[in-house]
Parts: sequence; structure tokens; C-alpha cells
Amino acid sequence: MTEPLPPSRLPAGHVAGQPLTALAPMQDVTDLAFMRVVAHYGAPDYFFTEFLRVHAQSRPEKHILRSIDENTTGRPIFAQLIGEDLGHLARTAAELLKHPIAGIDLNLGCPAPKVYKKNVGGGLLRDPGKVAEILATLRAAVPGLFTVKMRIGFDDTARFAELLALINEHRVDLLSVHGRTVKEMYRSDVHYDFIAHAVARVRCPVLANGNVTSAARAAAIVGETRAAGVMIGRHAIRNPWIFRQCREQFAGAPPLRLTLADVRDYIARLYQATANVDFPERAHVNKMKKYLNFVGQSVDPTGAFLHDMRRTETEAELFAVCDRHLLADGADACEFSPEPYPGVIARPNCETPGAVADGCSLETITA
Repeated sequence: MTEPLPPSRLPAGHVAGQPLTALAPMQDVTDLAFMRVVAHYGAPDYFFTEFLRVHAQSRPEKHILRSIDENTTGRPIFAQLIGEDLGHLARTAAELLKHPIAGIDLNLGCPAPKVYKKNVGGGLLRDPGKVAEILATLRAAVPGLFTVKMRIGFDDTARFAELLALINEHRVDLLSVHGRTVKEMYRSDVHYDFIAHAVARVRCPVLANGNVTSAARAAAIVGETRAAGVMIGRHAIRNPWIFRQCREQFAGAPPLRLTLADVRDYIARLYQATANVDFPERAHVNKMKKYLNFVGQSVDPTGAFLHDMRRTETEAELFAVCDRHLLADGADACEFSPEPYPGVIARPNCETPGAVADGCSLETITA
């Protein structure tokens, strides 16, 4: 086992000595509004932005800069980059360092075909030589914290050990590992043994990512992998209380029990937070469906809420469905399931361009 870097290099978590938690970067989700809503229910230790696209004509997206500059959550935020041009990656990192970020994060994991076919994100895992050049460039450009989020390979894991050696060579400060290959997308089981292997091989702390569905699962995954903590994506959309519940679980206390009435409050808060004067009502409702595709996995085992929600077109219709399913007699005592109900699938509907996944917007996804 390699000698770890001093943990003081990273910002302190909420609770000293506890495993760390992080909200995964998710395109079209982890914006300023969503991060503020999550913080209301219990912020993670770390936030990560949506990825900033880096190429010859790129400039940091203004809405992503807002999520950095107007961060009122009280927690550190890392800016994630995706790209392969060395000069423009260095340029963008220098621009971002003028903003109040905790560090720069590199996306080596996005599994969307439209992304990896451009040889960025998860596509770079096919070319460890190029990965080495990018890591060297960003390490030289970033005097502070430099972090990486990656998968365990592209279509197999043959190069995983080589990639981990590069993480050590270029002195990465924090590594988040999604325990699937790019080609496995979100369909397979998560290979937690590979995350455990990364923990044993790299000098920096490792966050375990992939199917962290609940506080109980987070504790089990940390126990199995010996990771420094967990990174949670889609299941934080479903349950924004999950980071608070993780802290309770890690402390040996019963995690907060949620009711359907609590979820109705979350939906109303999220709708208000994501409102925009230039956002037509139908578009706003459709945006909410993207979130509610995940929330509905824990509302009822039949999927009736999802069925009804997906057919709404107006704010009034949407909240009528929410009231019928979440505020019916006894809803204040009816549990919102800590885990997704088996067989209740989060999928895109006809109005939304893609479903949400860690780091990407995908055309199709299963829970």
C-alpha cells in the first residue's frame, strides 16, 4: 500500500473524522439553484460544478461561474473541466483560479457517446499517454488542489493500473472513482473491488462513486472499499437529505426518516428555485420532470406517481399530481423509501432531451 498524502491538503468536512461526502457533477442539474436546495436539506462536504467545456473557442460558461461566485452553501466547490487541448485546459484553469474555487477537477469518466467520441471525458481512458499529458499540464497550472473523476476503464479494465500510476505520478489531490467502465454506462453492477484497488494503490484520498443509494449503502461501500468517502449523483436528486443522513449513519445514529409530505416540500422548493422569468411554464414543468423521474423511484412501489407526473403539462397539473400522491390523508406518516423501489425505473420522458447521469446528460438511462 502506498503512503497517503496528508489529509490536511483537502478542505475539512462537516464532521472531523467522518468519511467525506460530495455531490457529483451532473450536467443540467448541479447548477446554483440545485446546490442551494441541496444545502437547505443538508449540504455535502464538497460540491462539484457541471463540466466546463474546454476548446479553442471556449470561455467558462456564465451560468457555471454563477454557481461558483454566488455559492452561499458554506461548502467548498470544485470546478470540473472536460477537454483534451493542453493549452486551452491550462488557459481555462488559470481563468477559474481567479474565482473562489476549492480546486480544479478533470472529467475522465463521462460515458455519453457524443462526449467520448470527441476523445474527451471517458474517451480519454483509451489513451493513457494523452491522459499523462493532460495531468502534467493541469498539475503545473494548478498550484492548489487538483482532483480527478474517472471510471475504471473504457471497454475493459486492462489499463486501470496504468491510469492509477499516473494519478500518483502527477500528484493528484483527490480521486473520485465510478466503479464501472465507460461502455457499461449505468447498466452493470458497480465493481467496488476496483474502487478498493484504487484506494490501496493511490497516495491521495479516494471517493467511491456509483449506486450510492442511501446512507446505509454509503456506510457499507466505505466499509467495503476503505474509501475516504462517497460521491453521490442521481440519488441526491431523488433524496436531497442523503448527505445529512450519511452523517447521521456515520455517527451511529438513526438516519432521518422522511415522509411523502417532506418530499412535497422539496418539490415546491425546487420548483421555486429553478423558476426563471424567461422560462416558459411548459419548459419549466418539463425541467421538473427530469428531477421527478428520480424522486418518484421512492414515492410508491407501483410507479403510479411517475405515470401521472409524466403526463402533466402545466404547473397546476404537476402540483395537483403531487398533492394527490404526496399530501393525501396520512401522507405525513407515509414513508419516503430510503432506497428506490425495485423495478421503478427513472427514464426520460418525451419532453425532456435526456436523463441525468453523473457528469453527463444521456439519451437513455436506467436506475
